[in-house]
Amino acid sequence: MLIGEVARRSEVSARMLRHYESLGLVRPTGRTRAGYREYSREDIRRIFHVESLRSLGLSLREVGRALDDPGFTPSELVDDLIRQTRERIAAETELLTRLHRIGAAEPAGWEGVLQIVALLQGLGSESAGKRQRAALSSVEGVPLPAEALAEAALSETDPNVAGALRWALAQSGGGGLARLAEGLGSPAAEVRKRAVQSIAEIPDGEATALLRDALTDSDIVVRRCAALALGARGVADAVPTLIDMIVDEANDADAADALSALATDPALADQIAARLVDCLARGADAPSVRRRLTEALADIPGITPSRALADLSHDEDRAVALTAISILRLRDARAREEP
Repeated sequence: MLIGEVARRSEVSARMLRHYESLGLVRPTGRTRAGYREYSREDIRRIFHVESLRSLGLSLREVGRALDDPGFTPSELVDDLIRQTRERIAAETELLTRLHRIGAAEPAGWEGVLQIVALLQGLGSESAGKRQRAALSSVEGVPLPAEALAEAALSETDPNVAGALRWALAQSGGGGLARLAEGLGSPAAEVRKRAVQSIAEIPDGEATALLRDALTDSDIVVRRCAALALGARGVADAVPTLIDMIVDEANDADAADALSALATDPALADQIAARLVDCLARGADAPSVRRRLTEALADIPGITPSRALADLSHDEDRAVALTAISILRLRDARAREEP
C-alpha cells in the first residue's frame, strides 16, 4: 500500500509518516519499482500501535521504547503519565478559575484586566505584605471577585493578612459566602475555623444560618468560634457553648461578654441565669470554675443571678466569696442609680 493510501486510511498525514520513518518508528517494508514507499499489513498495524500509544500522552521516543525494548515495563511510565496529567489538569483548572474571576469582576477594558491580574497575583504572593496590600486594594481600588477573597481567606495563615481579607470580604456584600460554606465542609479543622471567622464578618441571615450549622462541628475550636459570633448576633443557640467556654476557661472573658450581650433580651437573661446557676449546682467543684461563673453572673439582670451571687458570697473559697460580694455591691449601686 502506497503512502497516500496509508495516510488516508490511518488518518496520519504523509508528512508525519515520513517523520516516523526518519525516527525509525515505522519503516515501510519495501519500495515500488518507481521508488515509492510501500507499506505492508504489519507496517500499517505498527502505525496504529504508534498512534494508540501517542493518544496516552507518550512522546515519540517513549513510543519507540515501548514497541522495541523487550525489557520495557509500562507500569512506571503509566504512573508518570498519570502524575503529569494531574499536574496539567490542576494548572488548567487554576487558569480556568482565574479567568472566571476576571470575568466576574467585569473589567471595562484591558487596563482593568491587568489590574485584576496583578491583584490576584498579589493574593498568591509568598510575601505577607503583598497579600495584605492586595486584599486592601480590592476595596480601595479595583474590586476583586469575592470568591477570590474567600479562597485566599480559607488558606491564609498570617493573622494580619487574614484580618484584611475578612474585612475585604465583609465589604464585598457577602458575595463569597458560597465558597466559605464549602470551607465549612473541609476535612481540615483549621480551614473550617477560618471559614467561621470570615463568615462572622458578614452580617446577613445566610451567614447566621451557616454559623448555626458550625455549632455542631466536630472540632471544639470551630464550635467556640461560631458561638462567639452567634452570641454577638443575639442567637440563643450559642448559650450552651458559651457557658462551656467559661467553665473550660477557653476565651472565657469573650464568652462572658457574649452572654452579657445576649442577656439584654429579658427572655434570654432568664435562660442564661438558669444555666449558669445549674452549672454551679451540678459540680463546679474547682474554685477557679466557680469564680469564672460568678464573674459571668455580674452582667446578667434579674433575681436569679442576685440570689446566686448572695449564696456565692458565703462560698468556702475566699476569692469566690469576695468576687461575689464585690459584684453584688456593683449591682446594688447600679440599681440605686436607675430611675
